[in-house]
Amino acid sequence: MVPAALQKFPSPGKGNGLRSLRRLPPGELLYRAEPFAYVVAKEQLGGVCERCLRRNEHLYRCSQCKVAKYCSKSCQKEAWQDHKQECKCLKSIEPNFPPDSVRLAGRIVFKLLRQPVCISEKLYSFSDLQSNTEQLSEEMKEGLRHLALTLQLYLKAEIQDASQLPPAIDFFQIFTKVTCNCFTISNGEMQDVGVGLYPSMSLLNHSCDPNCVIISEGYQLLLRSIREIQIGEELTICYIESLMPTSERQKHLMRQYSFECDCLLCQNRDKDAEKLAGEEHAWKEVKDAVNQVRYPKSKEEWEQILARCRKLLRSHAGCLPDTNIYQLKMLDCAMDACINLGSWKEALNYGNRTLEPYRLYYPGFHPLRAVQLMRVGKLQYSQDMFPQALKTLKQAYNIMKVTHGADHTLMQALMELKEQCEAVMRVQ
Repeated sequence: MVPAALQKFPSPGKGNGLRSLRRLPPGELLYRAEPFAYVVAKEQLGGVCERCLRRNEHLYRCSQCKVAKYCSKSCQKEAWQDHKQECKCLKSIEPNFPPDSVRLAGRIVFKLLRQPVCISEKLYSFSDLQSNTEQLSEEMKEGLRHLALTLQLYLKAEIQDASQLPPAIDFFQIFTKVTCNCFTISNGEMQDVGVGLYPSMSLLNHSCDPNCVIISEGYQLLLRSIREIQIGEELTICYIESLMPTSERQKHLMRQYSFECDCLLCQNRDKDAEKLAGEEHAWKEVKDAVNQVRYPKSKEEWEQILARCRKLLRSHAGCLPDTNIYQLKMLDCAMDACINLGSWKEALNYGNRTLEPYRLYYPGFHPLRAVQLMRVGKLQYSQDMFPQALKTLKQAYNIMKVTHGADHTLMQALMELKEQCEAVMRVQ
């Protein structure tokens, strides 16, 4: 879509920004962004299609590298231009596999060498992207130099001598741009499935209390307003997970993006006391346990995670309120484990406990709260709790029509579930 209502402008103290040229209501689709380059997250390999990013249990694998998998021959054909050169590189380093950032950088290099006119650069081009090299810590620079060397080794099958590349293709500089400009790509339930570079969306500046949100639909990013926006007002998104105390958010922003946020939430240290409520020794133990969880691949791993969650939730009952952010993450983790193990009743118990903290920390129109309400509504439906399910699903609908819009696949799934619930209640 042509962003007739959007304008690039110099944002004071922030470099470039994006602002609105007209008054915008909440729930308006402002921009549909195509990727310059994107890859499936390593944890999701083999579970989602490399082209459309949809989950599928029956995927066709590339006959050459045996790594890339697709849901259909048409997806494989459409992906070939981006996969053709990396295919040799992936094959040449097996059984090793590059980190997501290295594989993404490789795709960026091949795209720059092809020099295509890319629709993803309609508002802002790859060469325009800021890198903040001067503000990076020496430790961060050293890490990026190591990634640049890893990239050089990974691309050896296609690019024997990196010194012969055009000056515009500098591996270190590519990583400095990727670090502060890449976007996580999520599935309908806000779980990470990939990472991509969307130059036009890099114009958006950060606020911990933003007026817009970015939602994934396949490999596209949808920019949507979540509040009324005035003419000339800057459009903002939140770069990071907001469920952190102010000091943690500031550390994260400084490390990855080289700035500190001065929004009102940060100035007032909003809800910091609630986020770390309870006994410190208890939440520190829960924090460590949550941070150790990796994406489980098997039933046994889910069972181990659930056993650990149950033990900690029992031992800290009375020590930690559910509003403590690490307790909340533990409840989410236990709920996920139960869903994956088919323990619907127990999953619902954990899910119900998350709803009030989600309302506290994700007020207004927030996609994470909408998705959580939908998940809990589905669990209530599975337990034949139809009146409760309908009430929960209606709450999810009221938020999701703003954050996702009526055409989003997740919104359509929600409406279908809501209609099923209403149909059951009519015949009861």
